[in-house]
Amino acid sequence: MLKELLRRLHSGFPPSEVKEEFKEFLKDVGPLEIAEIEQELIKEGVPREELQKLCEVHLAIFKEQLEKQELDVPPEHPLGILVEEHRILLKMANELGRLAGSIRKAEDKDQVGDVINRLSRLSEELLDAKNHYLREENVLFPVLEKHGVTEPPAIMWMEHDQIRRKKKELHELVSKFQETSLQDFKEQLSRHSEELSAFLSSHFFKENNLLFPVALRVITDGEWNGIREGFDEIGYCCFTPPDLLVAQRVKSEKEAEKGAVTGEGVVNFETGGFSREELEAVLNTLPVDITFVDKDDVVKYFNKGEERIFVRTKAVIGRRVQMCHPQKSVHVVNRILEAFKKGERDVAEFWIQVGGRLVYIRYLAVRDKKGQYLGTLEVTQDITDIKKIEGEKRLLDWEAPPSTNYH
Repeated sequence: MLKELLRRLHSGFPPSEVKEEFKEFLKDVGPLEIAEIEQELIKEGVPREELQKLCEVHLAIFKEQLEKQELDVPPEHPLGILVEEHRILLKMANELGRLAGSIRKAEDKDQVGDVINRLSRLSEELLDAKNHYLREENVLFPVLEKHGVTEPPAIMWMEHDQIRRKKKELHELVSKFQETSLQDFKEQLSRHSEELSAFLSSHFFKENNLLFPVALRVITDGEWNGIREGFDEIGYCCFTPPDLLVAQRVKSEKEAEKGAVTGEGVVNFETGGFSREELEAVLNTLPVDITFVDKDDVVKYFNKGEERIFVRTKAVIGRRVQMCHPQKSVHVVNRILEAFKKGERDVAEFWIQVGGRLVYIRYLAVRDKKGQYLGTLEVTQDITDIKKIEGEKRLLDWEAPPSTNYH
């Protein structure tokens, strides 16, 4: 029945007509059923991008049912934190609209100095919400995937990318205020403000009323403890209320035992060996971020240096690598892995700008002595300062730092 309902919407039937026909059936529909049907439609060939476009129509049909679902979690629960951040971000979007309205009334740039300053701060605060989305993508979504809930997180991640792009465009517009005519600035700001506010409102409604209730249905209490740890590890936003960040986690006996391991035992290789403690410390000391994906495309390991370039949490272990990338780049990841498995290539390399730093990314095929493919190693390195190196600096040129008297 649900699939027939959605097919009619996809065929162009008016939502009001479909809603009237299915109203008796709709009263018993919950978020998990909607999520499961969307996953079936994807498997049957409906493109994910098309499903995302039609989500607004779906919401028009299911809105009343979804709003009846109450998200009964304490404020410090991972979902409680996300919902509160949604509320604050929507308040920021409303403030953005108010500021855009003030600028629309101005006839001269000199009249809007204070408004532009506030607008600049607001665009910075909106950009600072990056950890909100990283927590969902790197901690919550992998756990949902392990429970078979794959499509709703994938669609939400697509929308995260769109939100990031809209926020970046807004920030760039505000930073170029002095270089832009007042009339052009008014028009662009109004458009950005309206689009971002509408998109955030729709996106947060889907998460609060569809994705999060599904998460509560399938994720266990023990897993929520791990999710909270992952949230704490990634960090929060400048606007996240501090009182929600008081740790309310209880480690399981298994996790406590794991944390108490002393690292006894030796891992031997042809050229030597390490204790478990030494090996882990060496891997974490490497001046690069590494992630290992096995021959079945499953993430098996990542090191934890002092400052990782890209976020990784324990929730990623056991996740298919395709689920760790935005949908728009998955086809490239698959081409690289296929070339490695066929023995056609051993290296794929890229370099990108991240926060004004030049980051070098390499995918390396890992093979055994017989050349059989074992997996792929991703190596990421900040090479900004390396590129500046010139001349020579020999071992004998090294100088110890001045001695410090600790007494």
